[in-house]
Order: sequence, then structure tokens, then C-alpha cells
Amino acid sequence: MIKKTLYFSHPAYLSLRNAQLVIRTAKIDEKAENAKELRALAERTIPIEDIGVVVLDHKQITITSGAMSAMLENNCAVISCNQQNMPIGLMLPLSCNTLQNERFRDQLSISVPLQKQLWTQTVKQKVINQQSVLKRHTDVECRCMQVWANSVKSGDTENVEARAAAFYWRNIFPNIPDFVRGREEAPPNNLLNYGYAILRAVVARALVASGLLPTLGIHHHNRYNAYCLADDIMEPYRPYVDDLVIRIMQKYSDYSELTVGIKAELLQIPVLDVVVDGKKSPLMIAVGQTTASLYRCFRGDIRQISYPYMD
Repeated sequence: MIKKTLYFSHPAYLSLRNAQLVIRTAKIDEKAENAKELRALAERTIPIEDIGVVVLDHKQITITSGAMSAMLENNCAVISCNQQNMPIGLMLPLSCNTLQNERFRDQLSISVPLQKQLWTQTVKQKVINQQSVLKRHTDVECRCMQVWANSVKSGDTENVEARAAAFYWRNIFPNIPDFVRGREEAPPNNLLNYGYAILRAVVARALVASGLLPTLGIHHHNRYNAYCLADDIMEPYRPYVDDLVIRIMQKYSDYSELTVGIKAELLQIPVLDVVVDGKKSPLMIAVGQTTASLYRCFRGDIRQISYPYMD
């Protein structure tokens, strides 16, 4: 089942009742004749089990402990935004898999050669997917991307990922010849940052569901990063966000600000069509297949992660 992504950009009160998330808003209907009718007009419910991601993007949102606990128990990722309306925090359940202890041990015991092999696969598929985005949206000759993807050595010791990224970002936006990719750089970096934050939450949620530690990466290892493994596994999925951002730029003449309409477009990331192992499915489902295959690699059952492939 496809989980819902809920986005709150206005004052709201979120509580729990009968395994349902109760959403009360500040909406006022002047035609309402009594308080009961007013309350009914301002209230809606959603089954907790249907929710996958919740984005809290207003300072006047109140959420009860019961509602928060219920969402976390059902492996919901809760994202909090800052005053600039950008995702700044992510809350995930501590445990969402009955075999978590066993899976943690398998993850902690993987060898360095296996880590390097898995990172090689990750970089290769990321570069291949980046090439697909270039083919879709530009006229640039990009066969070099395929050459680079095929040349990735164990652990990407020659940093092919960075070489491909430099070429990719230099050519991905033909109408922005001086584009520089960076969190604090000019638009459309704001769209990319927001989209990647949503993607990161989806991947971290899937890792927890697969009984893995999102903190312990196969390549990323920043001591201050609590989601190193999520940052590793999301790499081949980033081009899907890039593709969506390009389509948003084509639709909106002004994307300097993250409007409600643009955010609504970006919140479709979990349901984007993705192909994994030859089968099409929504991105949120595909990520679950990827993280499940990652654990099987950790356990020694297989040697290949099931990553998405862009046509």
C-alpha cells in the first residue's frame, strides 16, 4: 500500500483517536450556527497506518504525544521545518523490525571489501541515472557518463562520482550556464534541497523498516551525521528528484520561492514511478526493495543492491 505524505503549512492541532490521526485546523466558517458544527467543519481524520511521511511547516502546529507515538510505531517519518520553510529535523522510530538486534549485528560485521563493493555499485548506478536525466532534458553529448560509470573501481578510489557530478551540474540546466550546486546557492538549489530532504526521509524510513541503522554508512561517515547510510543509499535516487525539479522549472516561471504549489509538486516524490529489477513501482515502495536487498547483502545472501534504473 502507498503511504500518504501529509504537509501542514498552517496552524493545526494533531491528536490521536481510535488509531486515527485527528487534524483540527483554524478554519472558520461564518455560516456555522453552533460550536458543534464549527468543530465538525474544522476536523478530519486519517488512519495512522496510511501515513508514511509528515511535514510540519508552521510554528503554530501542536502535536500530542499520543499522536507522535502512534505515527512512530507505524514507521512514519516526521519532518520539521525551520523559519525559512526548509526541512531541518527528522524523527524516526527506534525500532520497527522484530529482528532488529540480529540485523544490527549483521550490519556491524560487514567487511571493508564488501563496503567498497557496495559503494561501487551505488556510484555506478547514480552516474547512469544522471546520464538519463541529461539525455531527457539536454542536447549535450553525455556518453562520457557511461564511460565513467563503467570505470568505477572498488570503493571509487579515483572519485569518479565527483568527476561525473561536475559534468552533470555544469550541463543539467542549459538556461542557467553559471549554475553552482550548493545548499546556500541560488535557485533552483532551493527546490533541490527541499526535494532531497523529502527523499532522505523516505530512505531513512525504509532503512529502519528493514531493521538497519541509518547512522552507519557504507561510505559516508561524518561524525555529526545521524543518517550516513540514508545518504549513501539515496544517491541513485537523487536523479529522480533532479528530473522532477526540471519539470517544475518548466511549469513555473518563478521558482525563486518555495510556494505552496511548488511544495505540493515536490511532495509527490514518494509516488514517482521508479523501475527496480525490471518492475515499475512508486518510489517509496522501490526504496523498500532497495533497503531489503541491502540487508541481504549484509547477511551474505546476495552481492548486488537492487537500485533503480532510469530509462
